[in-house]
Amino acid sequence: MLAAEVGGQRRFEVEADTVGSALRSLPVANLVFDERGELRRLVNVYVDGVDVREQAGMETGLSGGEEIRLVAAIAGG
Repeated sequence: MLAAEVGGQRRFEVEADTVGSALRSLPVANLVFDERGELRRLVNVYVDGVDVREQAGMETGLSGGEEIRLVAAIAGG
C-alpha cells in the first residue's frame, strides 16, 4: 500500500537520530502519521526486527545502519 504511493519504491535511505524523524522524512509520512502527528493506529514499526513499542517508540534512537520496517496492518470485519 505505501509503496504504491511512491511509484513502487520500497526502500529509502535517510539520515536521522530517531525513528520518528526518519519516518517524518519519508515521502509517505502523511500516510504514516495522522493529523495530530501521531503514528497511525494500524501502522507497526520495527527497527532491526524489534517493535518500537518495546523500545522508546518514535523516540527510539538511531546510530546509523539500522533497518526500519513499516508494516501496515489490515483490519476489517
